[in-house]
Amino acid sequence: MNFRHEWKHEISFFDLLTLRQRLGAVAQADRHAIGGTYQIRSLYFDTPSDRVLLEKVNGVSHREKFRIRYYNGDLSVVHLEKKSKLGGLGNKQSAALSVPEVSAILGGELDWMLCSDRPLVRELYSKMRTEQLRPKTIVDYTREPYIYPAGNVRVTLDYDIRTGLGCSGFLDPGGTIPAGDAPMILEVKWDAFLPSVIRDTIQLEGRHASAFSKYAQCRIYG
Repeated sequence: MNFRHEWKHEISFFDLLTLRQRLGAVAQADRHAIGGTYQIRSLYFDTPSDRVLLEKVNGVSHREKFRIRYYNGDLSVVHLEKKSKLGGLGNKQSAALSVPEVSAILGGELDWMLCSDRPLVRELYSKMRTEQLRPKTIVDYTREPYIYPAGNVRVTLDYDIRTGLGCSGFLDPGGTIPAGDAPMILEVKWDAFLPSVIRDTIQLEGRHASAFSKYAQCRIYG
């Protein structure tokens, strides 16, 4: 399992404008962005006791979470993802899902997962059976992505974080509301090294790495 370094910083709107200008001068726009941004919709899983949420809030070093995600409202490409964290390192595994498969998971129809040819689907099935993992909340937000080839660096500016009060509308557009007074987020991910040009570009006075979680923010209403 390959882990990448990850930083997160809570930023202001002025910070966002500053970073947008700086990053545009040194990094490349992500080819998947439309007009510089894309919309992300995720469905996060948790246990009846909210283990995933509590591990994040309590700062457990080694933890994992499952989510289903698609971009720009495009249901032709939907992925099941498992995000693992080990201190300041992160790893993401992914497997494709069809819309009928997502609908089955939302409806509690799980037996087909046991026979899937995708190991990640079978792993989720096992944890839904043994740990009672279930879809918990929808997380929507806008992302501005930048890439820098050296170090395989990816820098993103995330904002307009929204949440759903239920999970049934995950495959339908809209249906979310602002997730309280959520901040804007700078995320930086890289492999073995972070080039100095990027390190210098993202420096903001008074800003420090944080443990902000969009999922935790979106649980504000339950």
